[in-house]
Amino acid sequence: MRHVVLVIVFLLSATPALADEAGFPYWLQGFKQRAAYEGLSQTFLNRTLAGVEYLPRVIELDRKQPEHKITFTKYKKNVITTQRIEQGQALMRTHAHLLAQVESRFGVPRQYIVALWGIETSYGKVTGGFDVVSSLATLAYEGRRSEFFEKELIGALRILQAGHTGTQTLSGSWAGAMGQCQFMPSSYHKYAVDGDGDGDTDIWNSLPDVFASMANYLRTEGWNPDIRWGRAVSLRHDLPETYYGRDNMRPLSEWRQRGVQLPGGGALPMPSDGSNPKAALVAPDGPGSQTFLVYENYNVIMHWNRSTYFATSVGLLADALAPAR
Repeated sequence: MRHVVLVIVFLLSATPALADEAGFPYWLQGFKQRAAYEGLSQTFLNRTLAGVEYLPRVIELDRKQPEHKITFTKYKKNVITTQRIEQGQALMRTHAHLLAQVESRFGVPRQYIVALWGIETSYGKVTGGFDVVSSLATLAYEGRRSEFFEKELIGALRILQAGHTGTQTLSGSWAGAMGQCQFMPSSYHKYAVDGDGDGDTDIWNSLPDVFASMANYLRTEGWNPDIRWGRAVSLRHDLPETYYGRDNMRPLSEWRQRGVQLPGGGALPMPSDGSNPKAALVAPDGPGSQTFLVYENYNVIMHWNRSTYFATSVGLLADALAPAR
């Protein structure tokens, strides 16, 4: 009997690594206790988690590894298409008044908001069809990153309990990213704002809320409206690999002295205000491949998604939507 009790306690409290579906209901019971301890209503938990399911497809996607790494050139070709540029430009005209308000309020140029919107969800068309609570519960139970996903699950439940979305379900990606800006629940709580003043923060359906929330994210993480994200550059001569990397920030004047120039061979322009901002060399496919000189705003985009492919593409799409003058 003692052994049976020990097994039950283990199932309730522990998160198995590489768990299978059979133990999910036991884990869920233990999670309810932990969530109630975090301040969530037991009645709410019983009602909301009653239909939660273990989703094998989520585990499959989480464990899936690409057969090979695509190059940045291929990635860029996939995400910065002529259609996406033209659609983004059209949407910037359609929502010009709203975007101007958001830009004025948060100090983030509109082209970056629209570029993130376009790459994250194809301008709101592809937001994910997974039940976020079931997805996060599955990932928390599976065990590989249980602590992270359990915290995100509690965050998702707090959104529902507060009634922010006016619905009993949350939809999003298989990993729990939600809405047209693909915020994780923790990002929703930290950055999402009510952009239209209706008392709700709806990143699924309200463009004022979507745009304001994205801009608030960038501003909160340190966006500097006085500098660009970066630009493509060429090198007059090779530089040691130690010069590359976004943490290797050096004054712009030093990069000019070391032979970093515009792709056509011109000198890097210095700011008209006489400043000498710091920048870093980034080559997404490694030294010798296409190279970019990036500023602090690039690191802000990297905070959103820690991929040089993603961050560089956001910057390039933003330039295509509103070319620098």
